[in-house]
Amino acid sequence: MDLLALADFNLVARHGGFGRAARAAGRPKATLSRRVSELESSLDLRLFERGTRNLKLTEEGRALYERTGALLAELDETAAAIASGGDKPRGRLRISAPLLFSQTAMGKLAAAFARKYPDVRLEVTTEDRSVDMIEEGYDLVIRVNPDPDESLVGRIFLRDRLVVVASPSLRRPSGDLAAPAVVRSAGDLSSAWTVVAPVGSAEIAVEPVLRLSSLIMIRDAVRAGVGAARLPVSLVSRDLSAGRLVHWGDVEGPEISLWTLYPSRRLLSARVSAFLDCLKDAFPSGEPEELASFID
Repeated sequence: MDLLALADFNLVARHGGFGRAARAAGRPKATLSRRVSELESSLDLRLFERGTRNLKLTEEGRALYERTGALLAELDETAAAIASGGDKPRGRLRISAPLLFSQTAMGKLAAAFARKYPDVRLEVTTEDRSVDMIEEGYDLVIRVNPDPDESLVGRIFLRDRLVVVASPSLRRPSGDLAAPAVVRSAGDLSSAWTVVAPVGSAEIAVEPVLRLSSLIMIRDAVRAGVGAARLPVSLVSRDLSAGRLVHWGDVEGPEISLWTLYPSRRLLSARVSAFLDCLKDAFPSGEPEELASFID
């Protein structure tokens, strides 16, 4: 495949037309049109639907653009880094991060990273869903307890655990009495929580009184005394220390692990390495107390 023709195709696709691409690149419109036509002929595919006014990517053209745009950008950035005599991080860095971590920590992390690496254009998207890193053009993904994926390389950078907490005004029930509970999901049908305390494990009967989609909303509702909840200890550590909340026990089960993930078939770029170093500086041991202090 002709890489120069592919680069011209990406230029036209990015700008949405031959005229706009020609003006942006300072190149003749006819040259760009010819190069794209040659690429279509070599692939035996139509990459654009050409209307009288609009230019639209075909399904095949969109797939080619999504798969090659990031790779061409990496080639350009590598060449620029070599030409400048080093591997200083530069270019665009796209990250997908989960909602709670983004709300509590990503703003400070992004600001520190931007100050340290002004040549990197950092873009962070907040979402809890699984993403296709290649198809959606992400350089790095942060996820909680992700499913194994052979196409991705990952490492844990933070650990957390769930605890049951409540306002001091809410007495922990005894026997078969149920405690009012604030839960996250409409699908959470638990009637009891198993907790581990110094005296051993126990079950707390619960009856949901509120269902909220955000852990921060749940914490605020628990602070107001409406019910108990299962929350990450990093989110309530300061409340426990200050006496605004009390600890009813640790939730039995696996720990919460935050992972950084990136494609295994790609070389680790300087900008991804720099962000991983930024996480390591912020959370050197990866313990929940470090995240609590960072949030505070």
